[in-house]
Amino acid sequence: MTNMIEKIVGPRAPRTLAEHERTLFRLPNILLGAAAVLLLASMFLPYWKMTLMAPQYPGGLSVEVYINRMTGDVGEIDGLNHYIGMRPLGEAAQLERAVSMVAVAILVLLVLAAIYVHSPLALLLALPAILWPFIFIGDMYYWMRNFGMNLDPTAPLSSSIQPFVPPILGTGKVGQFETIATFEIGLWIAFLAVGLILAGLYLQRRAYKPLVEDK
Repeated sequence: MTNMIEKIVGPRAPRTLAEHERTLFRLPNILLGAAAVLLLASMFLPYWKMTLMAPQYPGGLSVEVYINRMTGDVGEIDGLNHYIGMRPLGEAAQLERAVSMVAVAILVLLVLAAIYVHSPLALLLALPAILWPFIFIGDMYYWMRNFGMNLDPTAPLSSSIQPFVPPILGTGKVGQFETIATFEIGLWIAFLAVGLILAGLYLQRRAYKPLVEDK
């Protein structure tokens, strides 16, 4: 049983190591712990922002997307979108927004668990967190495409607007409107967490692999 548990969780750092040698084993833990903190912090920050430039709104209208809510000029943008037949923004990603806080909290716990697992299982534990920002972007693209390609044909301006896919990043133009989409600090922090996770897993593997090979 002990051998099976050790095979799953991996070896432990030898207690007889010199202080400078212990850094090799501590650094992966520090990087993975920092990644978990960053993921946790990203939950409360905006991930994506869209600014709509329209003639009647010289200063533009903006909506910021967090993992569980949208803020900004949502009502005004919905009012303009109504004329081209696009559904209200609040109808998008309702399930995702409902479960996102719990989902990311679980990702944080999985990354923390990877600190104590020194075997290939650590990568499996951290993999959902590594994929998380890409999943967010993919889900955003799906909903933007879904809304833009399924316009209401009975809308007042439906005859002058063809189905379109709003850009997930950068600028786009729909009729007389211009959109500017940007990734925001929450998403960049999530990407930074991914970098720290990958670095932590690499250093963890480099530190513990010799212990496995010596057995």
